[in-house]
Amino acid sequence: MAVERLRNKPCGGRYGNIVQSIGNTPLVELPGLSPKPGVHVWAKLEARNPTGSVKDRVARALIEDAEERGALAPGARVLEPTSGNTGIALAMLCSCKGYDLTVVMPENVTAERTSLLDMYGAKIVYSEAAKGSNGSVEKALEMAESDPSWYMPYQYGNPANPGAHYNGTAVEILEQLDDVAAFVAGLGTGGTLMGCGRRLKETFGDAVKIVAAEPMPGEPVQGLRSLDDGFIPPIIDLSVLDRKIFVTNEDAIVFTRKLLREEGLFVGPSSGAVARVAVRIADELDEGNVVFMVADDGSKYLSSGIYSRPMEDLGDIDSTVWW
Repeated sequence: MAVERLRNKPCGGRYGNIVQSIGNTPLVELPGLSPKPGVHVWAKLEARNPTGSVKDRVARALIEDAEERGALAPGARVLEPTSGNTGIALAMLCSCKGYDLTVVMPENVTAERTSLLDMYGAKIVYSEAAKGSNGSVEKALEMAESDPSWYMPYQYGNPANPGAHYNGTAVEILEQLDDVAAFVAGLGTGGTLMGCGRRLKETFGDAVKIVAAEPMPGEPVQGLRSLDDGFIPPIIDLSVLDRKIFVTNEDAIVFTRKLLREEGLFVGPSSGAVARVAVRIADELDEGNVVFMVADDGSKYLSSGIYSRPMEDLGDIDSTVWW
């Protein structure tokens, strides 16, 4: 494959601060996932962001949007429901910008995520584990309503979330590829699918299919959200999606390991689930590029044991832990 086609760029770059370095992540072809010569499967590696996930893009957009609107001033108190990546990304941003951050998250999140939030100086309020991310949202909304001094970016309902992808992630993909037959991402807050989906549809029309990986009802997958749980984030517009494809927790773990073993990619379990859907879509095509999002790497999930324990011993993994 020619360097011209790959559009290689030197690693790194020059930035005035860590916040400016967010984005411009690599798009890497995974030949082992391509089912036929004319179909190419590409992974957008979001773990290359400063705190290791796609949520750095969202956190920056949420904070900078609030600053532009005058909703945040130095010393402001920020509150956000999360169970990991968004909170960690906001903690980094708030640390750099001088805001006090409190996150609300399920009490059963992995130790790695709790440690990272603590390292960045965020305060943590725990919600009931059994309620998952929905419980965190509920508790954070109650806290914000009882104390108006909080500023809550609220990624689930803030248009700056999909805007980060419409103006950033999707633009990068369009610079990296001449055409896209399908774009696959996990169904979480919906920001990635909505932002990238709208931008890619504007460029390619119905020639590009926007596909969501959604957990099988009753079988949660780490990092993904089932719309059957009773909470549909306000930013989600289902008309943007061409398809939703169900995945199981086993799908997620099997493909997370497959990507590590066969492609050298150390990814989080949601990315394994998304890769499973991307391969299914690729198998249905005769030609074209399939792009899927790798939202984060596996560093925040090491304590779960999914990378090393035998599959038959993974039944006790708590798969209700969300981003």
